[in-house]
Amino acid sequence: MLRRGFGPRPLGALLAPLLRPAFAKRAPAIAQLAADWPAIVGPRLAEVTTPRRLAAGSLTLACAGPVALELQHTAPALIERINTHLGRKAVERLRFAQNLLPPLACAAPPADPAIAAAVERRLDGLPASALRDALAALGRAVQAAARR
Repeated sequence: MLRRGFGPRPLGALLAPLLRPAFAKRAPAIAQLAADWPAIVGPRLAEVTTPRRLAAGSLTLACAGPVALELQHTAPALIERINTHLGRKAVERLRFAQNLLPPLACAAPPADPAIAAAVERRLDGLPASALRDALAALGRAVQAAARR
């Protein structure tokens, strides 16, 4: 049947041209894995691993060397969790790509009222500004480290 005019069109006809470029870059299964990765592997592993590619039953994970070693030992359980989440047997084996670990967050030193007061006395002559705040934070950190 030949369509003429501007009548209603099927939703599939509208979505296909929009989704085709996105799926060319990233398959729907890997996009779903990436979006649900923390729920699949848990927050601890999600922080240090990233699913990169799923092709021919092989899932490539980006992670650091020590994490890859740990995942090699737990691969069967991880593959089962991934396949259960996807609802089909999409992953048969894991591959690992070298990736640097994210930097560790530095814990802020505990606030000591005596240190804060000493730093504030030294900065009394400076006007309130971003520089003064940065110097105060630096002073508190140096004083706290010196007392340890």
